[in-house]
Amino acid sequence: RLRKEQKKATVTVKIKEIQLRPNIDPHDFTFKLNHGIDFLCEGMKVKVILRFRGKELRTKHIGVQTIEAFIDKIKSWGSCDTKPREAGRSVIVLINPLPKDQRAPHPNPEERTVEVEHDEIRHVEGSDIKKSSRGFRNKALDNIKLPAKS
Repeated sequence: RLRKEQKKATVTVKIKEIQLRPNIDPHDFTFKLNHGIDFLCEGMKVKVILRFRGKELRTKHIGVQTIEAFIDKIKSWGSCDTKPREAGRSVIVLINPLPKDQRAPHPNPEERTVEVEHDEIRHVEGSDIKKSSRGFRNKALDNIKLPAKS
């Protein structure tokens, strides 16, 4: 009986994990940022892991910039007690939710995107891809003439 009461009194803290890459696309970054905001607003801790693969280890400064941009954007909803730490081929940081009275209000589901400037994450110059209403497509396909049906 005493064990049951102790079990009811314990508070379980959920930790959600978000994985990033050093050269993450701004849309993917925003998507993962919004998930992190959702988790923090529900009172969960968020563990952000930035993984390096292969030769990406040579450019650790890009990874550090990416994880610092993530922390900077999410600071209205949560705070990290420690600096990001390296663990093998990854950089890890744990973000704790702020108390409800100090936390920014949860964005509405319709307006929940936190805008991220394209230059804040990564900018690829000379890209020949433009965004259409259906996603990404190549500009070269715009000039193709199809034969008329007879």
